[in-house]
Amino acid sequence: MTILLIVVSTILALISAWLFWQVRAQKALIEDIRQESHGPDYSRDPEMLLTLKVLDPIAVARRESRSARLLADRMPIMVTKLVYQEVMKELQKELEDREIAVVMQLDYR
Repeated sequence: MTILLIVVSTILALISAWLFWQVRAQKALIEDIRQESHGPDYSRDPEMLLTLKVLDPIAVARRESRSARLLADRMPIMVTKLVYQEVMKELQKELEDREIAVVMQLDYR
């Protein structure tokens, strides 16, 4: 029984030592990467983005389209995508009419 406890203790000590070595190697790697990156770039202005979220796309679809009234209950995800695409088209057209150059993209999160 004593030999078994000694063997298990030795194995646990070796695993602990190996994990300690891994943590130190990770810290050294992170420090090297941090030094190579030279920190954040404050030489340029931050880029500004505008985020738009339709709070109730199903209600908008039901209000704007007869076919959406039928599809909204059966396929809400598709109707939501279509609402966002339509809002994007309308915003693009409005901004083009005002001669404002924009890049629009639809991101899924």
